[in-house]
Amino acid sequence: MTAHEPAFDISSESPGKIAYRTLIRDRRSWIALGMLGVVLVLTLLAPIYASLISKTDPFVSTINGTVVLDGVEVQVLQQSTEGLKLGVNPIGPTWKIGPYFLGADNQGRDVAARLLYGGTNTLLIGFAAACLTIIVATLIGITAGYSGKILDSILSRILDVIWAFPVYLLSISLSVVLLTSGFKWGPLSLEAGSLYLPILIIGFVYVPYVARPIRGQVITLREREFVKAAIGGGAKNITIIFREILPNIIPSVLVFVPLMISLAMLTESALSFLSIGVQPPNASWGTIIRDGLGLLYTRPMVGLTPGLFIVITAVSLNLLGDAVRDALDPKARLRRAF
Repeated sequence: MTAHEPAFDISSESPGKIAYRTLIRDRRSWIALGMLGVVLVLTLLAPIYASLISKTDPFVSTINGTVVLDGVEVQVLQQSTEGLKLGVNPIGPTWKIGPYFLGADNQGRDVAARLLYGGTNTLLIGFAAACLTIIVATLIGITAGYSGKILDSILSRILDVIWAFPVYLLSISLSVVLLTSGFKWGPLSLEAGSLYLPILIIGFVYVPYVARPIRGQVITLREREFVKAAIGGGAKNITIIFREILPNIIPSVLVFVPLMISLAMLTESALSFLSIGVQPPNASWGTIIRDGLGLLYTRPMVGLTPGLFIVITAVSLNLLGDAVRDALDPKARLRRAF
């Protein structure tokens, strides 16, 4: 090997293998996957924690309930000893494996158990909404970018209309309407409190943010020589899309996935905090933060813990997105090769 030769022959491997190898060597991806794995495992263990460790129902109020701590039976909701001594204070964190590890909320429910159940719903909605956004946006972006002319103009104007509304304003408006009347379109019918409603709303409002970049990339690819050669060879449009266009935009789509999951999760938490997202008896990290808002000075763990989980999950997804982007960037791979 001479001094002018690269460290390894990048032409001997497929782009997918090079990206995979780069990704597994990136420390950010391992850190992100590790943190996400811990959060995911904890949320999946919610039923086991509630039934075997906490031994409480996190969805049932226990206003007059009691718990035994260090051999002494105490009230879950205790009479306030501050100020005018009005109201009650939930039991604080015990920091012991068992009931009320993180304390109780203002209805006497175990915060730790609700935190795990709420995380399940938040992550489920974030992942499902992101998948809906990616699928719909990819279909629209490819259709608009490849078809051109009239169809492109129609789809682009529709995307522009949705784009013109601020994300949270549009999400709040749709949530208020659908939470009062539900959603019915042909054979599809969703009740007002269904978890599918926030998935549908969040997945819809972010479509333009993914569809427009994909459309631009497809327009560029449509003018490339290999696509024109396929058209000149008599290939059908569907064949060109699946064999020539789609493989070249998949890296961009993959980069969007972690980012959209993070954005969808944050949007769901914001809507639930405003009482127009996940509805009782279900819980999410946003609803738990809302429950802990009035206890911020006396029992801060009720509101701070779900906020901390949101931060950890969002940071992990952003780190993973950065690692995926760098692994799929041909220019970055070329720099690393030389």
